[in-house]
Amino acid sequence: MNENISEISVTILGSGTCVPSLSRSACSVLMTVGGTKLLFDAGPGTMRRLLEANTTIFDISFIFFSHFHPDHTGEFVPFLFATKYPNKNQRKTPLHILSGKGFSALYKGLKSVYGEWIELAPGLLKFTELDNKGPDFRKFDNFRVDSLPTAHNEESIAFKITGNHGRSVVYSGDTDFNENLVALARDTDLLICESAFPDQFKVKGHLTPSLAGEIASRANVGKLILTHFYPECDNVNIEKECRKTYSGPLVLANDLLKIELIL
Repeated sequence: MNENISEISVTILGSGTCVPSLSRSACSVLMTVGGTKLLFDAGPGTMRRLLEANTTIFDISFIFFSHFHPDHTGEFVPFLFATKYPNKNQRKTPLHILSGKGFSALYKGLKSVYGEWIELAPGLLKFTELDNKGPDFRKFDNFRVDSLPTAHNEESIAFKITGNHGRSVVYSGDTDFNENLVALARDTDLLICESAFPDQFKVKGHLTPSLAGEIASRANVGKLILTHFYPECDNVNIEKECRKTYSGPLVLANDLLKIELIL
């Protein structure tokens, strides 16, 4: 195989949280798998970061929502609104939304407020709700997605994307320590894992660097990216805390960080 061909390309669009930051946008990750562009979560600032990553909203074929908190979904309405204007550039290809149970109801509620401004032409907006009580999967042309529920809120799920040549990436979304994430991330090439607060400021429903490291170690991941940093992380040696439990390849995310998984 040509070693210069990337099967999966990952760009961290937003490495931050709900807290406003000049350097970190809210949660979002761009993946390109076999030419198909996938977006994971869409917090505020996502569309600007997409442009900085040389990608337009019309390039995105799939959006995966890990859960429904505003720092992960806040740009969904502007995203849909922007696809309708100007008329000559309106979306012509389907946009697939994958999430845990309840997103269709959320969209229905949004439509009750915004009406036709977030309605796409018939057949262009497709919803798939994955099981948030157990394992689930779907197969598409260029990739397979597997999911498992996580420990954050009722609809929270983590995603594993596997390309047709076998390289894989796991996106944790928001979660506390849980065995499902260990299982989903088993032997994956890349785990993109939340690490919201330093060890000494552990918050229920979120991971710390050492807990994320423990998950990565137990799952035997190829590389770990820590992301979703609250401001408390800026004053702590996050890498040192993660190294208490994980000795493998480690990257601390920043906005527009890009990683390629080569065939």
